[in-house]
Amino acid sequence: MLAVTSYQKDYVEARRAEVEGLLARYRDLAAAAKGKPAVEAFSAPFFNAMVLALDHSFMHRLRNAELKDGNPLNEVRMLANSILEHGGVLQADKTIKYDASKSVTGNKIGEKIVIGEGVFAKLATAFLDEIEKKYP
Repeated sequence: MLAVTSYQKDYVEARRAEVEGLLARYRDLAAAAKGKPAVEAFSAPFFNAMVLALDHSFMHRLRNAELKDGNPLNEVRMLANSILEHGGVLQADKTIKYDASKSVTGNKIGEKIVIGEGVFAKLATAFLDEIEKKYP
């Protein structure tokens, strides 16, 4: 497949609606199981899978348009690659200027990726906003 230089607004909005729907279902589940350790055990792998789904939904995006400044698109790419290829330990990408203190998640290189509901919600919003800006 050729690199994608733009995404239709309805496609991006559909992905946004899917994310919001899944977050709402997660919140309902967490509220129903309040205080149970199963929610905590479920949370980390669920949100890692959500990062993978988010990245995959836009996997053919043109990297030149994404830039390499550590933006949310770069961050999701790094998170997804680290989850899939490095057991969930965040790896540096020599082509990206990543700074944990400026990132959405705050994950540091070499640390286990830990993403909860609130952080994922912020990451997904930032990612999709950036998609809309750079791939109109």
